[in-house]
Amino acid sequence: MRIAALYKIEDQIRGSDPDQRRAVRQELSRPLVDEFFAWLQAQAGRVSRKSDLGKAMAYMLKRQDGFRLFLDDGHVDIDSNLVENAIRSPAMNRRNALFAGHDEGGRNWARFASLIATCKMNGVEPYAYLRDLFTKLANGHLDRDIDILMPWAYVQQPNGA
Repeated sequence: MRIAALYKIEDQIRGSDPDQRRAVRQELSRPLVDEFFAWLQAQAGRVSRKSDLGKAMAYMLKRQDGFRLFLDDGHVDIDSNLVENAIRSPAMNRRNALFAGHDEGGRNWARFASLIATCKMNGVEPYAYLRDLFTKLANGHLDRDIDILMPWAYVQQPNGA
């Protein structure tokens, strides 16, 4: 819940200019971060440093200056997810498909990966699209109207439906 509250603030200021992001973070995020690290410090004292949990807590406490960097610089994101997603290569997907179980599993993996990428390219949220698609198919959507189920058509429909 503590980290989720920080991400909720980030969602609200995404796309704002750096000075605005910094100001909001100083007002709203800094107290949450301070409270989190105080709580983490207290919990770390109750856990063996040799346990996996104790090691994880010590790791986070030791690197809190790096974590706090986003609070003072509006140019810095709270995490590196956007960059990691942008540089993750298609080769990673191919490698993952090797573990699909068999040839048809690999082809199905490729179909879903392609469908999800097509959704993203067309500004459609993949989970919502797939949920709606499967619901329509289960309710007997007609084969002749298959074109309206494509992601590029879905985005043009009112409310994506």
